Amino acid sequence: MKCNRVLHNEKGFTLVEIAIVLIIIGLILGATVKGGDLIQSAKQKKFYNSFVKQWELTVLNYYDRTGGVLGDGIANGGTAAAANGIFDNINTAAEWTTVESRLTAVGLEIPTSNTSNSYQFTFKGKQSGSRTVSLNLYYRNATAGGGGSGGGNVASNALYITNMPTDLAIATDRVIDGVADGQNGTFRQYTDATDWPDITTTAVVNTMNILNVP
Repeated sequence: MKCNRVLHNEKGFTLVEIAIVLIIIGLILGATVKGGDLIQSAKQKKFYNSFVKQWELTVLNYYDRTGGVLGDGIANGGTAAAANGIFDNINTAAEWTTVESRLTAVGLEIPTSNTSNSYQFTFKGKQSGSRTVSLNLYYRNATAGGGGSGGGNVASNALYITNMPTDLAIATDRVIDGVADGQNGTFRQYTDATDWPDITTTAVVNTMNILNVP
């Protein structure tokens, strides 16, 4: 009889209790997903602020201090004999070493990165995985008056970034231009004939950040 009374006193969870537990689990999972998105967003903004923006400011500061375009002509750390106001397409380690030496010579700091090279940055995207992007000082064609077929092409000095995770490129575009549009604005896909691709099918893209220099 005593054993039966013990069994009779055991109680299971009520439907209300189970519902409350499920709601709590849902809230925890939702917070985890949201937290992951916030972390990713913070990493994307850090990439812009500590890499793209720093090199943009460095180019502009060099122009303000010297009147020359960084990486344009030997006098400005470039490769061409004479300066002509455009980047000499700086893209090799040796060329970047020369550019960095020129910055040091005029008293400007070399931007730092999360790699051993100031012109490279490693970023882990949701779809792309870990990628190391490379910055180049290029003279690139961009479409005037709208992306794609609208308007004629104009050439501009630009921070040309290769192997950039597509989700990072889209996020950077929103930071710089306020909208994700791979064909228009200061920050675009290169070439800008098409908009940003689907991040699930295209892991990386090449981009350009058009500079107003000289």
